[in-house]
Amino acid sequence: MRDLRHKASLSILLMVSMGHLLNDMFQAVIPSIFPMIKESLGLSFTQIGIITLTNQITSSLLQPMVGYFSDKHPRPYLLVAGMCFTLTGLLLLSEAESFSWVLLSVAFVGAGSSVLHPESSKVARMASGGAKGMAQSIFQIGGNVGRAFGPIAVALIVVPHGQGSIRWFALLALAAIWILGKIGGWYKQQIALYGRSQSKYDLENVSHLSRRQVFVALLVLLVLMFSKDFYTTCIQNYLTFYMIDKFGFSVSASQYVLFAFLLSTAIGLLIGGEIGDRYGRKHVIWVSILGSSPFALLLPYCNLTWTIILVVLVGMVMSSAMSAILVYGTELLPGKVGMISGAFFGLSFGLGGIGSAVFGWLADITNIQFVFQLTAFLPLLGIVTCFLPNIKEIDT
Repeated sequence: MRDLRHKASLSILLMVSMGHLLNDMFQAVIPSIFPMIKESLGLSFTQIGIITLTNQITSSLLQPMVGYFSDKHPRPYLLVAGMCFTLTGLLLLSEAESFSWVLLSVAFVGAGSSVLHPESSKVARMASGGAKGMAQSIFQIGGNVGRAFGPIAVALIVVPHGQGSIRWFALLALAAIWILGKIGGWYKQQIALYGRSQSKYDLENVSHLSRRQVFVALLVLLVLMFSKDFYTTCIQNYLTFYMIDKFGFSVSASQYVLFAFLLSTAIGLLIGGEIGDRYGRKHVIWVSILGSSPFALLLPYCNLTWTIILVVLVGMVMSSAMSAILVYGTELLPGKVGMISGAFFGLSFGLGGIGSAVFGWLADITNIQFVFQLTAFLPLLGIVTCFLPNIKEIDT
């Protein structure tokens, strides 16, 4: 019976990961078409940053609210509703002919993502069987793989066939709706069996920290998220422009370098989740944020070969922190998985959106290479990990 339960949980985790993969692939379409729409619509780097800001702020503002509502009033098919918003955004984006139209399109896509992340994160924890870090990594790795394949899909489909070909992604959105509907059926069964589907990991205060210690820990996590998300946003949104500007790459060729970076983040997530379950979240956070700083500092001064190598290393090392940070946060405030997941994913997107707008403005008044040189110092903020308290985790 135990093996059957584990098999069922793994199937749900894989389905959640696949839903995340498709959702984040759609999200990745947006930055991947920036070079195309910048030229066709005559946009500035500042406007490119505002597009990202609109998409990510939309999702960041809504995610904590969705998570808070879902913790108190679970809705099994809320994931399906969210994907319907994403489908609408993709169809609008395929026909967008102005800056304001693009903003409306990406706002719909952001709203869809705001539902998927806190809800799917909670489902992953419910299906974890106690391996919380690994479950979050399986869930998140789908998103990273999706973001990695987004630029490839754009290079193969949208670049040769034009902006209108984005509508083909709508077919994949329909597939995602079917997958999320199956998850909704399983989620509904969990609610019938266990009320709000809270496991022992969410009902027990496993951290045993004072309110002051919890506040300090949350403040440190905020600084770490700022460091990680500002830097990775610079890479994700402006790496294509960097490769074009410094090495003379074509738009299509630059997408493959972005693919290598995003794929490396997926690998780093998987490694970080496994190590966090075995040896503790704090150790992973230490190595991930601060450990990526040497690679980040060297990257702007290297030739083509070493630039690609360091992009991959930075992506792999830094991404390993996300599942550790998220699980650490849920241990600080047990029983509020949806709200914490929504707040952390929302914070990640919000910081990324602000960073994208700031870096776009900075690139307009200086140049894209200076932006990469400046942001290379951000991972040094990982030193604040020393202020995180040690959490005594429940025996899983």
